Amino acid sequence: MATSSPSGNCWRTVIRRRSLVITCVVVLWGLTIEGRLIHLQVLRHDALVAFAEAQRSGSIETKPKRGEILDREGRVLAYSVDADTVMATPREVVDPAVTARQLCDVLKCEDAQQERIETRLGEDRGFAYVQRHVSVAAARRIKELDLEGIGIIKESRRFYPHKELGAHLLGYVGIDNGGLAGLESSFDEEIRGRSGRSLVQFDARRRPFSRVERPPTAGSSLELSIDMYLQYIAERELRATVLEHGASGGSVVVMEPATGEILALANEPSFNPNRFANFTAESRRNRATQDVYEPGSTFKIVTASAALEEQVFHPDHVFDVSPGFIRFGARRVEDIGNYGSLSFTDVLVKSSNVGAIKIGLELGRERLSRYVRRFGFGQSASRDFAGQSHGIVHEPSRLNDSGLASLSMGYNISVTPLQMAAAASAVANGGELIEPRLVRAIVSKDQRRERPRRVVRRAVSEETASTLTRIMEDVVTRGTARNAQLDGYTAAGKTGTTEKIVNGRYSETGHNVASFVGFVPSTRPALTILVVIDDVARFGGGVAAPAFQRIAEASLRYRGVPPNVDAPSPVVVSVDTRPVPQERSTKSLRSEIDRFQPGQMPDLRGLGVRAALKVATEMGLAMEPHGRGFVVDQSILPGSAVAGGQTVAVWFERVGAADGGTKP
Repeated sequence: MATSSPSGNCWRTVIRRRSLVITCVVVLWGLTIEGRLIHLQVLRHDALVAFAEAQRSGSIETKPKRGEILDREGRVLAYSVDADTVMATPREVVDPAVTARQLCDVLKCEDAQQERIETRLGEDRGFAYVQRHVSVAAARRIKELDLEGIGIIKESRRFYPHKELGAHLLGYVGIDNGGLAGLESSFDEEIRGRSGRSLVQFDARRRPFSRVERPPTAGSSLELSIDMYLQYIAERELRATVLEHGASGGSVVVMEPATGEILALANEPSFNPNRFANFTAESRRNRATQDVYEPGSTFKIVTASAALEEQVFHPDHVFDVSPGFIRFGARRVEDIGNYGSLSFTDVLVKSSNVGAIKIGLELGRERLSRYVRRFGFGQSASRDFAGQSHGIVHEPSRLNDSGLASLSMGYNISVTPLQMAAAASAVANGGELIEPRLVRAIVSKDQRRERPRRVVRRAVSEETASTLTRIMEDVVTRGTARNAQLDGYTAAGKTGTTEKIVNGRYSETGHNVASFVGFVPSTRPALTILVVIDDVARFGGGVAAPAFQRIAEASLRYRGVPPNVDAPSPVVVSVDTRPVPQERSTKSLRSEIDRFQPGQMPDLRGLGVRAALKVATEMGLAMEPHGRGFVVDQSILPGSAVAGGQTVAVWFERVGAADGGTKP
């Protein structure tokens, strides 16, 4: 039997080694493939799916159009327009440097901006803004360049057609269509609407072949209480007053005292909300709601209201205000002159600081502080304004006699112009503090949501408000506010002048806050108007009162409010057997009153509302008026015995309407 040689088995060894190597290679190759598959299909699954989806389709958020802002007559104050925006798909841009240079040749970029654009175009992403809200001409030229990866899209842009008109009320929006100030900010949720989305699918060459859209929902519109024409009047007269007196700024508030609706609110300096970034923060600030000032003598209406309501004093109470000043330790508070003796009424008419301090000291810190709160100071004036100041009101426990004296004459307290206007409106409407209202309704496509009048609280009684109105009328007719008088209308108001703090001390000359607040016609108020002028050398009666007069005159004429003084005699057409009432002169009125003994009811027939109310007030009676025009009947017959505090019902009719109607 033959035996195998060692050399005959060598090929088997070689085969085994080669097989082992091949097996190891195959196993290693399999493990590598398996590892790669695990890496791609497990570890990077989500990223790759997203990348594939981005290549196959794109999702773009579509911004909604903001709702319009309208004045009370439906005139547009703010709306949205389409604007062109230059965008890029950086992954598709071949040469970022060249593309950026071509774009900047059209957009007139500075070097730093060109570098930023070049950087964006070189990033690995599917979308980037180049420049937003470009001009129509620039957008057309960029389209003509037909640059790879560059396109034009439409965006919504806010536009204010009347520029500065109502700028502080309306506010402005940012580049992303979000409200940044004013109503645009405080009502942003209602105005901005709901975004939509567009899904676009592409083929292998990135050409769109399918588009699915969820359209955006437009925002709701705001209907304001503002009257565009009255707003123009307020801004015009405020600007003229600031320029005339070299003031640093000022505010005007015009309100309906019965409803709380704000008809105009102006600030100076102002700005153009279409280009708000070009103006300083000082110009953009709403002084009427965000700035505070010491109201000075205009605040004496609160001190007087508290004294009358608490029956601490009556209008004829006499104060000794000599020698024209009062001391609190080393501090000396002065009047303009030595008035000697003044009645309660004349303390306000002459704006006596000494008299107001004596009223405040008699009231005491607890009672006076209670009325400060009742008139709305130290709290938010309105829900319609974002970022408003509450003012500065000290707790009663922190007031010593000197602090109480300051508060009584309108120092040691800081208020906003809107708070002061609301407080004066409470006197004008019979004693109710009504929340100032800027937005009348929110209007969407299918509904209109009214925002009702809101009474915060009763500040004082109707009797107190009526008495104070008569006193404020005297301030205008024979006091510090003669410059506020109007032809054909009675006005009631109060001047105020406060020294500004300069370098930690009250400036004695040249730096005053001059103000006036009043309402017209005083017998049936249609308008409350506040004027505040900052940093002037003169007083409220010489600076703010004339501005009030001009604003009131133009506004009353525009609104068609009939005169209540020296009105044209109506045509008498009567089928009633009663004598036709005729307006009596002041002389005949006085002789008629004097004919009756004290404690007897005079004959009011033929008197107007203002004259009848004056007689009733002099007699200590509360008048309950019905109707308008002249007195045709009264509940207490002439010559009857009357006592102070009684109520007399008085019926008024237009002379031409005296047709035998019955009393209500």
